[in-house]
Amino acid sequence: MSASRGLKVTLRGVSKAFAEELVLTGIETEFRQGEFVAIVGRSGCGKSTLLRMISGIEQPTAGGIELNNHNPSAHENDVRLVFQDARLLPWRSVLENVALATETNDREAARKSLRDVGLTFHERAWPETLSGGQRQRAALARALVTRPRLLLLDEPLGALDALTRLDMQSLVERLWIDRRFTAVLVTHDVEEAVALADRVLIIDDGRIAIDRAVNLPRQRDRSSPEFLAIKSRILDHLRPSGRLVEFSSHT
Repeated sequence: MSASRGLKVTLRGVSKAFAEELVLTGIETEFRQGEFVAIVGRSGCGKSTLLRMISGIEQPTAGGIELNNHNPSAHENDVRLVFQDARLLPWRSVLENVALATETNDREAARKSLRDVGLTFHERAWPETLSGGQRQRAALARALVTRPRLLLLDEPLGALDALTRLDMQSLVERLWIDRRFTAVLVTHDVEEAVALADRVLIIDDGRIAIDRAVNLPRQRDRSSPEFLAIKSRILDHLRPSGRLVEFSSHT
């Protein structure tokens, strides 16, 4: 595995309120360079809000965010966000959609990025002719064409069928291992979080309730007792009656 080129992400007392509603409060954590972090939690807990603040789309109500110990604006070109909706321009070809993400409309870089995600033979296609998985591959190629150092993933696989989702999870993991960017994934899929992440954070009541390492070798055996135990514990915490209790990543 190559040396990390990812960005360190530091959150210092980050809070976010919308009108009178406090969504997140006092978030304190750090994501190491090249780390893969998954964020899970019940609907409406603030997962996507946290991701948008890291991306710079939204600003904290209180506290601060640093990238490599600097203001995020210093690394604006190093950060990319992938949404659940591929958001491809329907009047542009797949190649053109990816090339538009570069400063010089670099089609050669776009072709390479499409090749990296397995879409070489679809560069002339219109987005509406692609399957859901292919559209998300194109969105991933667009995000990665500028070789970002921080990739933020806001449930990009949530609308895919089960087999396509597994295929996309493997693709994301392979690209992360190859390029060593820092990755932060928001997901409702606990198995996905445990399969991909070095750490899983659970957001509850506006705070990080649990932050634990997933100390399992890659590629992860999803049927192993260790994997199933971690998955089960996280699911227990996310159920309405669950209590957020500390647990060991080895159990």
